[in-house]
Amino acid sequence: MDNSAKHLLQRLVRRIPVSMLKSTLDKWERLTAEKRKSLDFTQSKWIITQELVALYITENPNQGMWHTFQLVSVKIKKHTDQAVWIRVAWGDGLSSPNHLKATYVVLYLQTPYVFVNALSSKHKPLLLQALTLSTRHQQIKAANLSGQKLTALRDLLMRQYQQVFPPKYPSPLAEKLRVEKVQAEASANRHRMARETFGDGMLPALQSAVFKLETKFKGPTNEAMTQRDEPFICSVKFSSSNLLESLRHCASSGIASTPVTPMLSSIPLKGRNYFVITDNVLTA
Repeated sequence: MDNSAKHLLQRLVRRIPVSMLKSTLDKWERLTAEKRKSLDFTQSKWIITQELVALYITENPNQGMWHTFQLVSVKIKKHTDQAVWIRVAWGDGLSSPNHLKATYVVLYLQTPYVFVNALSSKHKPLLLQALTLSTRHQQIKAANLSGQKLTALRDLLMRQYQQVFPPKYPSPLAEKLRVEKVQAEASANRHRMARETFGDGMLPALQSAVFKLETKFKGPTNEAMTQRDEPFICSVKFSSSNLLESLRHCASSGIASTPVTPMLSSIPLKGRNYFVITDNVLTA
């Protein structure tokens, strides 16, 4: 929920009489019955608005921009398979906490991953330090994964989608695909390679992937560029409403060559969507 939507919700609640607020939320049907029962309508409208914003975001997490961080520890922890939602309202000595511009943190206790929404650069060091200390990890680092859909980021990192792994020693194509036409054989091969890379079921709806090139220019036709000490730098960004699904379609339909290049296959294999490419090295 962006700031404009929060302010709109605040104005709407302000105009609705207290006696009609509960029935209006029941008709809205955006919150579960359990969430609606948790609201205390004897409180002020300001407090109710803050609670509504928090409840709506927890019920509808696929909005805004989420950034992923990875906690680093030398200990193995075992926890339940439930997510912990944390809302942080920032304030200082001169102003009270602003609950309408809160930061949301989702921590999956059985994993080292933390998902953060609406975090400013000013408050980022404070939050990361608090997370590191409170979870008793040694440090926290950026996981180079971001997107608008929290569920897609979670499913990608936790491999919660159907995957098909290639056999360790694949047999020749002729032994697997006995078809009469060369076109059908090639099509079956493309689909197989696409499935081996991206799986066979629904994929997390990742919106983008960025590849940054930092390498020396190589080419005999341009000595001026070849003799430069500074690396050649450029960035390529792939965007789609569902990037992994688009890449799988390109591979299976023949738009992209197969087998899928290691750069693109690294997105689902490494759970990243930001990569830096140096001389013969692909890093996340």
